[in-house]
Amino acid sequence: MAGLASLVAGGLAAPRLARAADNPSELRIDYATYNPVGLLIRDKGWLEEELKADGIAVRWIQSLGSNKALEFLNAGSIDFGSTAGAAALVGRVNGNPIKAVYVYSRPEWTALVTRPDTGIAAVADLKGRRVAATRGTDPHIFLIRALASAGLKEKDIALVPLQHGDGKAALIRGDVDAWAGLDPIMAGAEVENGAKLFFRDAALNSWGVLNVREAFAAAHPELVRRVLAVYEKGRQHALANPADLKQSLIAAAKLPDAVIERQLTRTDLSTGTIGDAQRQTLVAAGQALQGAGVIKAEIDVSAAVNGLIDPRFGAQTQ
Repeated sequence: MAGLASLVAGGLAAPRLARAADNPSELRIDYATYNPVGLLIRDKGWLEEELKADGIAVRWIQSLGSNKALEFLNAGSIDFGSTAGAAALVGRVNGNPIKAVYVYSRPEWTALVTRPDTGIAAVADLKGRRVAATRGTDPHIFLIRALASAGLKEKDIALVPLQHGDGKAALIRGDVDAWAGLDPIMAGAEVENGAKLFFRDAALNSWGVLNVREAFAAAHPELVRRVLAVYEKGRQHALANPADLKQSLIAAAKLPDAVIERQLTRTDLSTGTIGDAQRQTLVAAGQALQGAGVIKAEIDVSAAVNGLIDPRFGAQTQ
């Protein structure tokens, strides 16, 4: 019996040792204030707990916007990065080898913002005005689509490229007339500075997606599934314990409760699975960007979206 026990133990241990030899020594993943579920997972230490037995360390790297997350992914500085879906699509079209594998939220996280003294009340009023935006992010894409809805193009405004926090500061100082905002910084501008959201359209906000480097997913598919299982645990915990989610966001963003509450009222965490709904949204966004000249006319947008979205990992459960 002892011999049988040893044989069984050896048989179970051997595959684990083989997997461990193939595993990276470190998993690098981003955290961002526009991805509250990721902040909760980081605070709880659930990813470290999941990977500890395999000897895989976890390094968390802050992303200040989709553009930075995409830069990190393209450079191989991180393995997983959280972005807006439309920004991920533009990155993929431009040669960034990533796969979108999970939905961390469906937010209305961007709108066009101004001060009460600018006289700006509609998108058409932006013609000839100075507008801050972070290139390559959902707010920038939202701005382009908003301009198109009013018969304008980016060349009709004076775009001031700034990271999100700097864009808000420039608006409040009066250096720009409007800003393509991003929560929670945008919520802070509303609650603390009296800024006005003069153009909103939830349908033009693309999903928040977790991306993985394509090479990493090919080499470590089981590890990808385990990371998504932890993300799914975090999403479900956030739904059941909203106070925990709020506290993680307050701590990371260093913003008051009222500001974070405003952001979370605009954040839908009801699904983690990526698939047809996201595909339809991203095809529509891609076609709009193609019409605006951001994506080249010869690009097959539907094929690009299919190349980006990888539903085979699913929203794993633990």
